[in-house]
Amino acid sequence: MKKTGVLIIGAGPAGIFTALELKRTGYTGQITIVEKGLPVEKRVCPKTKTGRCMGCKNCSITTGFSGAGAFSDGKLSLSSYVGGALPDHIGHDVVQETISYVDKIYLEFGADTHIEGVDHPEEIKQIRKKAIIAGLTLVDCPIRHLGTEKAQNIYFAIEKYLEESGVELIFNADCKNVVIEGSVCKGAMVSVKGAEEIFYADKIIIATGRRGAEWLETMCTEHGIEHQPSTVDIGVRVEVRNEVMEEVNRVLYESKLIGYPGPFKNKVRTFCQNPGGYVAQENYDDNLAVVNGHSFKDKKSDNTNLSILCSHNFTYPFNQPIEYAKKIGELTNMLGDGHILVQRYGDILDGKRTWQKELDRSNLKPTLPDAVAGDITAAMPYRTLTNILNFIKQLDMVVPGFASPETLLYSPELKFYSNKIKMDDDFNTNIENLHCLGDSSGWTRGLMMASVMGVLMARKLKF
Repeated sequence: MKKTGVLIIGAGPAGIFTALELKRTGYTGQITIVEKGLPVEKRVCPKTKTGRCMGCKNCSITTGFSGAGAFSDGKLSLSSYVGGALPDHIGHDVVQETISYVDKIYLEFGADTHIEGVDHPEEIKQIRKKAIIAGLTLVDCPIRHLGTEKAQNIYFAIEKYLEESGVELIFNADCKNVVIEGSVCKGAMVSVKGAEEIFYADKIIIATGRRGAEWLETMCTEHGIEHQPSTVDIGVRVEVRNEVMEEVNRVLYESKLIGYPGPFKNKVRTFCQNPGGYVAQENYDDNLAVVNGHSFKDKKSDNTNLSILCSHNFTYPFNQPIEYAKKIGELTNMLGDGHILVQRYGDILDGKRTWQKELDRSNLKPTLPDAVAGDITAAMPYRTLTNILNFIKQLDMVVPGFASPETLLYSPELKFYSNKIKMDDDFNTNIENLHCLGDSSGWTRGLMMASVMGVLMARKLKF
């Protein structure tokens, strides 16, 4: 048995910034963060040496200090209109003000001072005009690009700062359950290096990120934590040559475009654009392989990759959006023998699979070398695929050449932040002393908004 003041489950941005802000606002009690993965300096993906995914029990790309953020493209979206539904709950003004505050902290720990997407107003207008003609919306969002490798340095500095400030960081600590008596949360059952121990605390904060969204859904069902099924995003990661994206990369760095293509009118959006980046694989529980993208500061490829996500909102009686997305991912993994599938856009339109020999002679070379050439249409739902293909046609009007026959589509790209936890303005759930933050709570999407929610959580805690 262990007693602490504040127990934070998960060392992603939401949990990190809760602890950071508590220390900076004078909290003198004990803060303990339990994290399933490793310290950021020990997070190493063996694929960099082996050339293929090794199916690690705890994927270093998705778990460990700073969560998936440390190994992502490392972009901070500096607009309250990007990054989830938190502004709808507490207001855009509060969120935007906190974004500015959090941004200064990232700068303090070594973030690049340059901001992307603000230096070419006239050219941005022309891109917006093309988007309007195509039936798309261009979202204004300044970007501070940390870079995949630089983000790790920044979070390492924050990790050391927290340790020196007295925050207890416990790694290889897998939270198995929360301890609830009546309608009050008392703590959590945590397995630390295989030995289970109960951590009691005055306040318990779940901040498990996308990686822990399914676990949190289980906790909600088991303990009656009020929540509602929310949006689940299913899509593909698209890769094109840099020459195709040259104007958008230079002017905006990341083009955030939203559309509602026919005939289904689901929301489809671009996300996580990586100029000169690399397509990457992430592994979730049960060895579910999903695709993502990285963008380094100093290491560049000949390609740009970005995600195209189709949002699905389910209605009664269905209430398992995460399981739905997982099934699609599992079926795609089955077709690829545990690997990411890749298919050329032109082959999809021609109704045929892609063969490796066709990729070998293309102008566009995949940056995910162990992706398996195949047929993603055999696993992707018709509605989702139709929305994505029609959205790509619209994008081609904004970025000529985007719908090239050689354009690559990788699958599955899935975003697990489906459960939206019900909470009041102070982030209180219906269980006393229990709070849920970040992407797993359903309220945020991405580094900045999760960090913002952490800061606001620290300010709202009452002891």
